[in-house]
Amino acid sequence: MTAEADRPDPTESMLAFFGSEALRLRTKAGWSQEKTAKEAFSTQAMISYVEHAKRVPSKELAASLDAAFDTDGHFGRLHPLVMRYAYPKWFVRYVELEQEAATVHEFQSQIIPGLLQTENYARAMLEAVRPENLDDLVAARMTRQSLLKSGTRCWFVVDEPALLRAIGGRKVMREQLAHLLTAGQEPRTVVQVIPRTVPAHAGLAGPFTILGFDEGADVLFVDGFSQGRTTADANEVNAATHAYGLLRAVALSPKESADLISSHLKELGP
Repeated sequence: MTAEADRPDPTESMLAFFGSEALRLRTKAGWSQEKTAKEAFSTQAMISYVEHAKRVPSKELAASLDAAFDTDGHFGRLHPLVMRYAYPKWFVRYVELEQEAATVHEFQSQIIPGLLQTENYARAMLEAVRPENLDDLVAARMTRQSLLKSGTRCWFVVDEPALLRAIGGRKVMREQLAHLLTAGQEPRTVVQVIPRTVPAHAGLAGPFTILGFDEGADVLFVDGFSQGRTTADANEVNAATHAYGLLRAVALSPKESADLISSHLKELGP
């Protein structure tokens, strides 16, 4: 299959339409992806991702594409629609806050944290609920992971059962656990695992995330079945911060956690 044939149908989603418009104007200008990236202060990889609807373009990239192609705000007007359909409405504000955060402290009990998921794992997990916009949801999740390279300090505490649920099958899970090990070696990323030998802990009520900022109050995000909830209420944030400290206290050290992840990786075989 050629690269052109592999491009998504622009009528399938707003993300695909945005990408098709970027390709159309780039082709009209006679520019390569490298040239477009230079003019839009981006990278060739990101231009390719956007054209293939594999990443959600940032507001800044939309503005830069308008400036590069002199399109009078065309991409800027498309961007809110892309955001609306790529992320649930209630989640958009959290995504914006997440990208601005100086620190992220996340606890997950059933799955690998979204910021650490591989594309295949994310697709298999999201596919289970049979959404109509699966490709957009996967692209949105992969896009959020850009903050891991932005200087944000991230701390993840994961309950061991999340390592045992082979979402997507053995091959996908091997790839995911290997990725988790690699992520844990990054200087600004800490991964800890709560072993099954801990019978009860402060996270049994469910997953949550605390976002910290250089200026302004911390924000708590609590995930839910139909939608999550974001709050800056000091009492709730303080309670969550206390709970997170308790979770870190009963979790294995980062080194011990890596050893445990490695043991589960070996159990999945070659």
